[in-house]
Amino acid sequence: MGDFDSPFIVFAAVLAVQWLAAYAGDAARRKLRPFKKEGERQDFDIVRTASLTLLGLIIGFTFAMAVSRYDQRKNLEEAEANAIGTEYLRASLLPANDALRVRELLRNYCDKRVSYYTTRGETHLGQTDVDTAKLQAELWDVVARVAGTQPTPIVGLIVSGMNDVLNAQGYTQAAWWNRIPFTAWILMILIAIACNLLLGYGEHRTTRFLLILPLVVSTSLFLIADIDSPRTGIILVQPHNLILQCGFMKPN
Repeated sequence: MGDFDSPFIVFAAVLAVQWLAAYAGDAARRKLRPFKKEGERQDFDIVRTASLTLLGLIIGFTFAMAVSRYDQRKNLEEAEANAIGTEYLRASLLPANDALRVRELLRNYCDKRVSYYTTRGETHLGQTDVDTAKLQAELWDVVARVAGTQPTPIVGLIVSGMNDVLNAQGYTQAAWWNRIPFTAWILMILIAIACNLLLGYGEHRTTRFLLILPLVVSTSLFLIADIDSPRTGIILVQPHNLILQCGFMKPN
């Protein structure tokens, strides 16, 4: 996503571009001297109002998209914590040595999942992903081996629970990749620029209000970018359920 992962950069860049567009529209009006014919300003005001209404609707729909993705990430964090906790309890049904091994691996796995949510740097995130994949392989090897030697309904339940643990991580990863498309950002910014051009072009008394719309739109896009960015910004999904689950799983 590039700079759209940095809400503060989005705010600054969009504010500057819109402000320049507004004053460019005002400069064009001063040079071209429009609205000489009767009714031209009324027609222009209709076009400007319609454009601003369209911009407001697009921002509203995009905000709804960002919020729905944020809620999805929160719900999947809770589901992942529940899957890990359930499998940790079911592990007691395994033979003693295998139960101890699975529980130890699940404790380490839970810590890695917390790290996934709290890590900000891509370098550390890459190592976390490698460690997570290794733990997943070890967890599956243990339950698969037990299922091969003891194909009982109880072991089948444990295998099913482990499958839920692994699937939960995949669902979470997919949700974090599910972002507002880059093309949607570009089109929204282009419409905002066009609206500011129209605003500046239609200004005929003073230019002191030309900064208001860029400021309002930039703040709105900042909020959208912040909610849509899983790893940067202010509003982030905190792994409260996973942290709580890790605490329950700590050995006495």
